[in-house]
Amino acid sequence: MNRRYRKTVVAGNWKMNKTPSETRAFAEKLKPLLARTKWCEVVLCVPYVDLPAAVKAFRDSRVAIGAQNLHYEPSGAYTGEVSADMLRDAGARYVIVGHSERRQYFGETDLTVNKKVHAALGAGLIPIVCVGESLEQRELGVTMELIALQVKTALAGVPADRLRKVVIAYEPIWAIGTGRTATAEQANEVNEYIRSVIRKLYGARAARSVTRQYGGSMNAKNAAELLAQPDVDGGLIGGASLNAEEFLQIIKAANQE
Repeated sequence: MNRRYRKTVVAGNWKMNKTPSETRAFAEKLKPLLARTKWCEVVLCVPYVDLPAAVKAFRDSRVAIGAQNLHYEPSGAYTGEVSADMLRDAGARYVIVGHSERRQYFGETDLTVNKKVHAALGAGLIPIVCVGESLEQRELGVTMELIALQVKTALAGVPADRLRKVVIAYEPIWAIGTGRTATAEQANEVNEYIRSVIRKLYGARAARSVTRQYGGSMNAKNAAELLAQPDVDGGLIGGASLNAEEFLQIIKAANQE
């Protein structure tokens, strides 16, 4: 982490877990445990139906609420979809864009990710843009080329003055929900490369300002080592964010000097 230039962000991604009542119960457990997050921004990205409960439950805390997806159009005949303005009006501040599960199961592409980034920024939301390679792609040695394509496409048309409102989450697909984790060195190497890609697009000063998370089975045991890397500015946490005590340990690791 490098707090001199950018914000540390630890975001939980609950995926399709927890009902509104379970959300309230989670808040009752986490809030008394939550240390002062002087350096670390804490975010919970919850299912759409949990947004009202989460916003209300964490209103008097330093936890920001986010969504897990959005549609790139502001309104229209898109049954089952939710717009950026709807999320913002519901109290969300962040939104995950382009998670590998959205790409794999729901046809998300690099081009739709770009549209969603613009929709989120236009509504005042902070997009957490996910990039990452499969195991086959890593073994073929094309990780960096793929990451560069994903980052460049996601940021296409985003002006420099909005870049600070974008978070990039490196999530190697082979480490999501598998229990496998990239080594701290692997995570840092890719996040450092992401910074170099952004530097070529926007310049060094802008590149230093962009928060780059690591996701992919980060948990209480490995968080400290991963977050100690200079180019890992936080985490996008899946399963470990469903348990208040374990999520707190990751937050504490992010708040270490």
